[in-house]
Formats: sequence, C-alpha cells, structure tokens
Amino acid sequence: VQLQASGGGLMQTGGSLRLSCAASGRTFGSYFMAWFRQAPGKEREFVASISRSNGITTVADSVKGRFTVSRDNAKNTMYLQMNSLKPEDTAVYYCAASPSFSMVEGGYDYWGQGTQVTVSS
Repeated sequence: VQLQASGGGLMQTGGSLRLSCAASGRTFGSYFMAWFRQAPGKEREFVASISRSNGITTVADSVKGRFTVSRDNAKNTMYLQMNSLKPEDTAVYYCAASPSFSMVEGGYDYWGQGTQVTVSS
C-alpha cells in the first residue's frame, strides 16, 4: 500500500487542522493505521492509531482530548483532527500502515512522506 499525507500548515496556538492520509490499493481496510510525528532533533513518536474496521482508537497521552483519529475505508483515507494546537505539536506528521496493531515505529511496514505542522505561539 502507498500512503500520501496532506493537510499540514502553519497555525496559531489554539487553532485546528485536519490531516489526511490517502492510501492506494484495494486493501486499505485490512491495515491498522497510525499517525506518528517527529519534531526537530527528536525521535519519531506515536500519536494515534485506529483499528481496521471497528473504529477502535489509541491516542498518546500528549494529545488525548485534543486529537481524534478516524478513517473512511470507502475512501481509502485516514484523518487526524487536531484541535487546541500547541507549539509543542510542531513536527512532521507521518501516516503508517501495518497488518497488526502497534504503537512503535518498527511495527509499521508502510509510511507516507510526511506533512509539516507548525504551531506558532
């Protein structure tokens, strides 16, 4: 599966953005999907994941209550709704796909190219 992340941009603190991850192929619904992010000088970190078809989500504590992950299998697309953005959310956001659930980078086989999110104070 090939992934393409989009929707990043420059926002002020407290603003909202919605990221999208479009997948190619006809097997999107067979993959667990996730968002990771990497800030300058830091390691890539888990943000959120969503199960294949029943919508079960896992969200990192750092974004819980502010970020929501969802997917539309009919459109082969995953989303990340980001509200109440903070400067510490500034990072390149990546989408990833795996045949099984994981919260670590190494658990994902397929990656999108990343989209930059910058939050100004």
